[in-house]
Amino acid sequence: MNEEMITDILDRIMNGELSEYYVKNEDFMEFRQVLVKRQDFKHFRGIGQRGGDVLYQYLKEPRS
Repeated sequence: MNEEMITDILDRIMNGELSEYYVKNEDFMEFRQVLVKRQDFKHFRGIGQRGGDVLYQYLKEPRS
């Protein structure tokens, strides 16, 4: 995964084109590095899965 691809995925989650996105364990660190730089970072919720994978969703209200 590259930064451009990750940004596109995050934008699609934010716009509602995708309801959620499943990130494999091996892609997690790259994905997270792009995610934490975003202004709307607190709107994303990551739900940990077995084996270190993460399911990301977008929330209308930012988490605290």
